Formats: sequence, structure tokens, C-alpha cells
Amino acid sequence: MESAELIAYYRRRAGEYEAIYAKPERQADLAILRKQIPERLGGGRILEVACGTGYWTEVIARSAASVTATDLAEEPMQIARAKVYGRGNVVFQTADAYALSEALGRFDAAFAGFWWSHVPRERVADFVRSLHARLEPGAPVLLLDNRSVEGHSTPLVASDAAGNTYQDRRLADGSVTRIVKNFPTGDELRRCLERDLVYQELDYYWLAEYRR
Repeated sequence: MESAELIAYYRRRAGEYEAIYAKPERQADLAILRKQIPERLGGGRILEVACGTGYWTEVIARSAASVTATDLAEEPMQIARAKVYGRGNVVFQTADAYALSEALGRFDAAFAGFWWSHVPRERVADFVRSLHARLEPGAPVLLLDNRSVEGHSTPLVASDAAGNTYQDRRLADGSVTRIVKNFPTGDELRRCLERDLVYQELDYYWLAEYRR
């Protein structure tokens, strides 16, 4: 199961989540990503992991034949479900990223935005195994996440023996939650996935693409 603390945090954060995408300094990066991601995923059946409030679901749905958007936190998905997807090609499913059910089906491509950084290093293999079991051979996988940018990223406050790093996240209600937030390099991703990949760094984000 995903971390109970992480799920609880994102349930409370649901109404605040998309404010991060309004920051002026991130708009150039986001414009690049909104163009590239649909192009790279293509027009097939897309599996989205950790869809949250559906910000990237809307982007993916522009070119996909269909999108199955999954998350384990219901409150963010309620926001995602309330959005209008013009092509009517999106369905939402509650799912554990570490145990994606066979009932979801098989997919031509996958996208996981801002999820890898929350996967403890000791659980990466579990997530990758779960994801790949749902994908057709050769399916493209896109991973999108944050870079650590001094003065802009929430500071890291702790680490553990496995090499995981942690942030203390404060919400508008004053609550503070300590969550895993890792910042892998391209080489680390290659080692974890045991695959070659295309790794792109923008000012605030990184985007990695590989084949299942």
C-alpha cells in the first residue's frame, strides 16, 4: 500500500494542489511540457498513475484514444472527475500504484507525474513491476517530476539509511506532514529501470521517457 501519511496529505491538499501551476516563473517549462507530453504518448490507451486533481489528465486526453486515470486518494480524484474532458475519453479508477489490478486492463503507454519522487527507493522495484505488468511490450512510459531548485523547492529536512530524503509540507490549515521527496538523477533512473531512457531537464522539472 502507498504511505498512509502521503495519502492523507494529498487528501487534505486537494483544494490547494494546482496553485503550484500558477507560479509565473514555471510557465515557460509548463508550456513545453503541455506540448511534448501528448506528442510523446501518442494516441493509444494511456494509463495514468497518481492522477491527483487531473491537471495532466486533461493534457494527456487531448491526443489519447482513452485515458484510465488512477489514484488512491479520493479527494483529489473528485476534483479531477468534475472537470470536463472534451473528447469523453477519460475514466477514473481508485488504484494502488504498487498493486495495479489486472482488472484495469493493458495499455499502450503510461504517464506518472510527480509520483516517482514520492516512491521510497526500497519500493521502486515494486512500483516498476506493477506498472510494467499493465503495459504492452514496447509501450512508452513518461515520468515527470520536480527538480530541486534552491530558493524555490521546499527544503529537505531529513534523510534515511535507504537514501530517501524528506520534506516538511505545510498546508493552508497549518498542518505539517513529513513526506518522502527524492530527486533522482538521470543515471539513477537508468539504473533503477535497467533501461536506456531519454532524460530532459527544464528549469523546474525533469521529464524521462523509456520503453517498457
